[in-house]
Amino acid sequence: GTSDGLKRGLNVTDLKKPIQVPVGKATLGRIMNVLGEPIDMKGDLKEEDGSVVEVSSIHRPAPSYEDQSNSQELLETGIKVIDLMCPFAKGGKVGLFGGAGVGKTVNMMELIRNIAAEHSGYSFFAGVGERTREGNDFYHEMTDSNVIDKVALVYGQMNEPPGNRLRVALTGLTMAEKFRDEGRDVLLFIDNIYRYTLAGTEVSALLGRMPSAVGYQPP
Repeated sequence: GTSDGLKRGLNVTDLKKPIQVPVGKATLGRIMNVLGEPIDMKGDLKEEDGSVVEVSSIHRPAPSYEDQSNSQELLETGIKVIDLMCPFAKGGKVGLFGGAGVGKTVNMMELIRNIAAEHSGYSFFAGVGERTREGNDFYHEMTDSNVIDKVALVYGQMNEPPGNRLRVALTGLTMAEKFRDEGRDVLLFIDNIYRYTLAGTEVSALLGRMPSAVGYQPP
């Protein structure tokens, strides 16, 4: 959360557990921070039946190799140039690299809209170091496209501490894994990887690690 008022010498309480964030359908259509707390002024997260929202740790063991899918099925994005020149494999990872203002985020918004509209799939967007304006524009774009109920947005904003920005990607991943475990089609977007790396560098510096030619990310 916020670091306002934080200073040396304050008493702290060790909760003996990692960050726990809400998962499940209650997260869809909402904007949350790194702790899974709603920041869209729409009240607390609630399940449709009024039950308590399930929570999950952001640090969990990865699935074993034999439990991972070996499917060779392609994901039809609905964007012809991608489906022809660079088709996406289900279960795979794709990096979208380019200069400022070339349309990376716009491309992601179109992917989310197409997957939600054509495949009824769920998407999770983790904004690492995003500007408030960018997050606001993204939310309204999803709302105008009538797909906001199939998207969850998690932000570690540019003005937040580096620890928040570093961990917000894991928050989005944890929420997406819930639907993966249920066998659903899920897309996870992290924007952007440069600010994620920068946050890790800032955390390393705060921990007193020495910089080197190979970088100094925390383990």
